[in-house]
Amino acid sequence: MTRKILVTSALPYANGSIHLGHLVEYIQTDIWVRFQKMQGHQCHYVCADDTHGTPIMLRAQKEGIAPEQLIAKVWQEHYDDFAGFRIGFDNYYSTNTPETRHYADDIYLKLKQQGLIEVRAIEQYFDPVKEMFLPDRFIKGECPKCHAKDQYGDSCEACGAAYQPTDLIEPYSAVSGATPVRKSSDHYFFKLSDPRCRDFLKSWIAPPHVQFEAANKLNEWLEGGLSDWDISRDAPYFGFEIPDAPGKYYYVWLDAPIGYMGSFRNLCDKQGIDFDAYWDKLKAADAGTEVYHFIGKDILYFHALFWPAELQHAGYRTPSGVFAHGFLTVDGQKMSKSRGTFITAASYLKHLNPEHLRYYFAAKLNASMEDLDLNLDDFTARVNSDLIGKFVNIASRAAGFITKRFGGKLADGIANQALLDELQQAAAGIAGLYDAREYGKALREVMRLADLANQYVDEHKPWELAKQEGQEAKLHEVCSVSLNLFRLLTLYLKPVLPKLAADVEAFLNVPPLQWNDAQTLLLGHAINPYAHLMTRIDPKQVEAMIEENKESLQPAAQAHSPARHAEHQQHQTQGASPHPNPLPEGEGASVGAIAPLVSIDDFSKIDLRIARIVNAEHVAGADKLLQLTLDIGEGKTRNVFAGIKSAYDPEQLKGRLTVMVANLAPRKMKFGLSEGMVLAASGESPGLFILSPDEGAQPGMRVK
Repeated sequence: MTRKILVTSALPYANGSIHLGHLVEYIQTDIWVRFQKMQGHQCHYVCADDTHGTPIMLRAQKEGIAPEQLIAKVWQEHYDDFAGFRIGFDNYYSTNTPETRHYADDIYLKLKQQGLIEVRAIEQYFDPVKEMFLPDRFIKGECPKCHAKDQYGDSCEACGAAYQPTDLIEPYSAVSGATPVRKSSDHYFFKLSDPRCRDFLKSWIAPPHVQFEAANKLNEWLEGGLSDWDISRDAPYFGFEIPDAPGKYYYVWLDAPIGYMGSFRNLCDKQGIDFDAYWDKLKAADAGTEVYHFIGKDILYFHALFWPAELQHAGYRTPSGVFAHGFLTVDGQKMSKSRGTFITAASYLKHLNPEHLRYYFAAKLNASMEDLDLNLDDFTARVNSDLIGKFVNIASRAAGFITKRFGGKLADGIANQALLDELQQAAAGIAGLYDAREYGKALREVMRLADLANQYVDEHKPWELAKQEGQEAKLHEVCSVSLNLFRLLTLYLKPVLPKLAADVEAFLNVPPLQWNDAQTLLLGHAINPYAHLMTRIDPKQVEAMIEENKESLQPAAQAHSPARHAEHQQHQTQGASPHPNPLPEGEGASVGAIAPLVSIDDFSKIDLRIARIVNAEHVAGADKLLQLTLDIGEGKTRNVFAGIKSAYDPEQLKGRLTVMVANLAPRKMKFGLSEGMVLAASGESPGLFILSPDEGAQPGMRVK
């Protein structure tokens, strides 16, 4: 049966370049969409630039242009980057459009009719220099709990405490540096705490709507109590003004996901597609349509709580599935400008083949929310081994004989089809893995089949058959089998490598491959002369890319300046960031004040030990804690409660080595006794990173 599917990726914010962290998501989505289209399904893939908010307004002011000019410029840059990586959007649009405004107003007014919008006077900080209310992330100050300096207005990255901006000690504006003043203003709230929303979400939050691990996290939030959502901002603000509320604008996160609807509406109007069959609650049920969102796990709260609750109570259909993925690290570390690993899409394209990255990401992607690491040495080795050594190598060793000895025509018949049958029969299993987003497993199976194909070529040695008299028929069959094997492997790789597949289709003289083509063979078929399909990665190309992306760290005084800080404050976009609210090293990130000096005697009192995480699990009733069972070589284990729940899935931690404070006095907590402390790093941007020792370290070793 032909499926009718609408697919979206999270909307990149129109205030910065696309980088490799973003591309994890768009490549993941594009592979899935291409696979569905190869299956013969009606699959529409839409996206847009997320264009509203304070950062856009401030950057446009700084550049001396209108916000509309800024977002048009960034849109073109984003569009070109995505095209370079073969991201096949059916429509790439903008949220600053009549279509998005129409659906934002429609949803808002319907929620208002349902009694789910409430106006409340709130007190918030106001910048007297810029004459504007300040979003939480544009206010900094001293944490009221642990007194760490330069913390954001909503949470402390040092101790993890959450609070209101008005709780900060000695707050200052990250825009002007001025001391903000408190000022009252009416704000509009979506009543997410309403029992109607809670009851709906309680039944909706479960597979297949969300992944299992996502459901666990969402239910924790749900059981902890949902807060009403402030959906308005005061002028000056670049966005859509709320109907009947002069000077009040939709907060960017209200209209950003609605941008999916706006982009699809635009596509529907251009191609005559029935919009309501996908978005109207009743019509969508009758039409059997499906809607899927691919997102980063940092925006799960918005997409799997706010968004479905809004849609449900405004009379629209809710998503069939929200697929969250993890973050990207490079060589095991956060992307860094000083190390040259904060790599933009444009800079990558100057040095390397985009399909190399598509293949490497796909080889590591699965259906979970696990983080993905781009190990640059492994990247080079895997691409050269799999794509050149195993895949392309098959065609290069057989095609020349067909052209030179057999007039470019494959054999009319093949006596022994056993290996071809095996590859053909693999189509259903590989299809199931692609559909389930288990790309890594799919590609491992494809490479297993590629190994079999290479074994076939090695065993029959066409280069030797060509030298032997009376072996013409055998040579013809061996080369014809080899190229049919190559065609099947190309078909299975096509969702990942669309450009290479198109080149193979031209070489084999066949129309665009569809999935059901796996059931046919090329017999008596004329092919074109073979041309080189793909080159190896030279490690020097990677080195040159890294060097180009390196930036010297700014002096600390400059990095701390409010103007520089404001310049790089970017809205927490919908989308695939390497870590939530990324501020890459050296890019406007400031370093907290160094603590007072201590003597070596003071330091030596702290006993730091390598610890193996034997077990990790959630703590019932705890929002931030994981319970860790640690082995430090004592012949027994220790129990430690660590505030790292927001950053790690317990399953990812099991068996991992870390560093702990072994001589910290045990602390009695309501969840049990904590017998130490694991060490984790944090910075200006959200995110916690537990420390990991180098290879070779063993539990119990002392860190000194």
